[in-house]
Amino acid sequence: MTILPHYHEFKGHHWETGTVRNFYAYRGVRAPHTGEPYTEALLMGISGGAVMGYFTFAYEGHDPQCRILTRNTFAPLETMLTRLGVAQHVQHTANPDKGRANLLDTLASGVPAIVWADHFSLPYAYNPTVLEGMWAMFPILVYGYDEPANTVWIADRAEIPLTATPAELHAARARVKQDKFRILTLDPPNPDKLASAVQAGIWDCLKLFTEAPPRGSKNNFGLQAYQFWIEQLTKPKARLSWARTFPAGRAMYGALIEIYDAIHFFDGFPSAERDLYADFLDEASLILKRPALRSTAEHFRAAARAWDALGRGLLPEHLAPFQQTRELLHRRAHLANTQGNAAIEDIRAIQTELKTLKTQMETGFHRETGFPLTEAEVIAFRESLAGHVRQVHEVEKEAVMVMRDAMG
Repeated sequence: MTILPHYHEFKGHHWETGTVRNFYAYRGVRAPHTGEPYTEALLMGISGGAVMGYFTFAYEGHDPQCRILTRNTFAPLETMLTRLGVAQHVQHTANPDKGRANLLDTLASGVPAIVWADHFSLPYAYNPTVLEGMWAMFPILVYGYDEPANTVWIADRAEIPLTATPAELHAARARVKQDKFRILTLDPPNPDKLASAVQAGIWDCLKLFTEAPPRGSKNNFGLQAYQFWIEQLTKPKARLSWARTFPAGRAMYGALIEIYDAIHFFDGFPSAERDLYADFLDEASLILKRPALRSTAEHFRAAARAWDALGRGLLPEHLAPFQQTRELLHRRAHLANTQGNAAIEDIRAIQTELKTLKTQMETGFHRETGFPLTEAEVIAFRESLAGHVRQVHEVEKEAVMVMRDAMG
């Protein structure tokens, strides 16, 4: 048996920033400006910070999908580590036996192992909208491996230890060739690079809100994405309009769930991570000696409240099936976060309830047991959502302007 002594670091909530936070906290690495462990807020800001991304997809044979991004996803892990001057130690092999041996050797050295694993292959994961053949390779932290007990101990976004069998972890690590049996360990950040890392992260955020993105359409990112989304909600003849892509019933219901999940649960923080980004800006104001960034932080906290209002607009409590859905989503997230493996049967039961509700959306108008909006009400509902999106846009436009001014 190899299990790291006194491991109790489970405060990280995101696959990338949370995993690095947990790794450094266990290793006793401290931030130079506080003498405390590096916060996930600081790591998130350095990796590229908050963003707005809006995407829709339609695959033959599957429900259309809507995705909202709330943080920078352009190589955030590599970006964060490079900016902090972190020396990375990578072991990568296609050989399963070598991959297992590397993991055991890393743990035996007293260091937790950052490994890449397919989220959907892990036993404690729930798969709300998984398409057949879909995978999602994310970094997680392994801190124990006991073959006689058939157990691997994992820190992965929950507040408690999670477990898998060695075979389950093996299958998850082997899912995608480019990340197959990859292990990463890290040297501490270079404290002399902290200020430049923070500054670069802020400018990344500003650019993604106001300029063309590194890849993809400008309609998908930043302030322009809000305008684009509003048009799709209010112009039914547009090619990608909600009237065409997410008509009343199952398709629209599915989109509402996906956006609500993105706002509150997918990245591990509620309110589209705007409160988290505000915490980063408070730290940045000290590191960069720019007090004006504290004002920007308050603007992003106001944005968090606007995102919360949008969430309530997506699944309003006065519509019984929507209110039930919201309660189920929150209960599912709470169980996953606080009970992990022990709650998997309850989580699967919630998944079944959500699937039943989605099927009921196909049965036509019914306030309690079907899609709860008439044709006329759907139009008003989309207009109401557009109003919420417009409000988020206005608040974040102001926040971005204040942040740009604070940076000079």
